[in-house]
Amino acid sequence: MTQYDTVIIGAGMSGLAAGIRLAMFDQKVCILERHKIPGGLNSYYDRQGRKLDVGLHAMTNFARQGERGRPLTKLLKQLRIPYEQLELSQQNFSRIVFPAHDLAFANDPQLLIQDIGKHFPHQKDPFARLLDVVINFDDVNLSNKPQSAKEKVREIISDEYLLEMLFCPLLIYGSAWENDMDFSQFVIMFKSIYLEGFSRPRNGVRTIISLLIEKYKQAGGELRLGTGVKKIDVENESVTGVTLDSGESIRTDKIMSSIGLPETINIVSEKSDRPAVGNMSFAENLLFFDKKPVEAGIKETIIFYNDNDTYDYKKSRDLCDYRSAVICLPNNFGTDDYDEGLIRITFIANFDQWNALDRKTYLQKKKEVCNAALSLVAKVIPQFQAKLLYHDVFTPKTINRFTGHFKGAVYGTTEKVRDGRTGIKNLFICGTDQGFLGIVGAMLSGISMANLHCLMNGEKA
Repeated sequence: MTQYDTVIIGAGMSGLAAGIRLAMFDQKVCILERHKIPGGLNSYYDRQGRKLDVGLHAMTNFARQGERGRPLTKLLKQLRIPYEQLELSQQNFSRIVFPAHDLAFANDPQLLIQDIGKHFPHQKDPFARLLDVVINFDDVNLSNKPQSAKEKVREIISDEYLLEMLFCPLLIYGSAWENDMDFSQFVIMFKSIYLEGFSRPRNGVRTIISLLIEKYKQAGGELRLGTGVKKIDVENESVTGVTLDSGESIRTDKIMSSIGLPETINIVSEKSDRPAVGNMSFAENLLFFDKKPVEAGIKETIIFYNDNDTYDYKKSRDLCDYRSAVICLPNNFGTDDYDEGLIRITFIANFDQWNALDRKTYLQKKKEVCNAALSLVAKVIPQFQAKLLYHDVFTPKTINRFTGHFKGAVYGTTEKVRDGRTGIKNLFICGTDQGFLGIVGAMLSGISMANLHCLMNGEKA
């Protein structure tokens, strides 16, 4: 029977980063991934010769080469990955579009500051105070207690319309809570989007995954794809190993799981109460056209659209909620990898309703979602007139199938465990349910949990 120092369940960004960190320090480590393609929530696939990304609209936390103190440069240093290998290109600018106001932001925070001064002049000073609070808050402190971000921000920002607009991108890009988020998570997302900003690696998410896998294997780590874990074996409230779907048993001193907290507890042989499963899932359209948006003078990289004065970020009552959407224009980064025009439209969706459909109805409803996306493009960027060449739609059911996340919950449980401890000795969580979200956040989660629990034995330096 094979014995490892650490077994990692899931080859998403956090699992791969954790594996690299441990293998660098000569641990015997194995990553087990149920699916044939690594990446987890951020993966890729090919259709009719087109390379499609799943999850990655943009990387948050942009930093320039050599810029100190930024999450991106910190994690690259920890993983010993040269900055230039990412081949990052920055966004042009993005917009938050509500009925009465339209705010632009870019990787330079001054654009957002200027727009707030223009549209909300009475909030210019309060926003400056909010910036000061955000910059000085220790958002990565693992002992931070959950608190409502909206309640905290309302102490500073008095205009509810501005508050709704500011929260819109932060919620849809990183909150498991409905219509609110934990303040620590708010600060993380605020910094990553409004102060650092968006970029995209050349060739998308597969560039990042390839770099991580190459580094992991160079360090001596073992990666087993198409290898599902049936059960986490526990004796006397401490992990002893895992049993695979094939029946094979693997022994290990420690387990790090990146597959989600409820999903992890679900396969523990001595099951405890399963944490709440999050409600937030999405349907996404990938629309390929014979023209690129820039040909029609459209330069925005991402548009956060909402047709109401308040942003209703919660599980959709219907298959999809068409009142709001994220409109991502991947052609509109500094470097354009695509031969065709591509627009990605993301709607808040309802897993239970999608999961209940029979096959014929499911396919028909996917067509309706695509039509709704095309109608939204015509409404929000009417100057874009192009022929649709190809489209694909994935739903909460797709997310559940290819990630294993219960209910297709992209941002996991509402009950994050910031210190990674599960209550079972030597079983730890990294990734989404540890609380660091996004590609950069996930990798930092893997690194920090590996450092804390597997290299420092739970003792903070």
